[in-house]
Amino acid sequence: MEKEGTHLSQRRQRLHELLIALINREEDLQLIDAESPRFDGIANSSISQDSAKWLDRNRRILSKYQSLVRSAITLDALLDSEQIEDV
Repeated sequence: MEKEGTHLSQRRQRLHELLIALINREEDLQLIDAESPRFDGIANSSISQDSAKWLDRNRRILSKYQSLVRSAITLDALLDSEQIEDV
């Protein structure tokens, strides 16, 4: 049981390192904008347009991060399968 826990800990560390390496390769990686638009019911088209832009921008940024995480998981699985073949 302890061996399994150690393996999971090593895998988590490897995933973390792979993700950091992938992030470091990105030239223009943006952060999610925490400053949210106001949703106070004011029916102003410029406010709703700004809200839509804010949501779309954050959605695109989140999608990019999800792609990096999926890439790290895929690379880790490949590394893990190579180790199994070597045993």
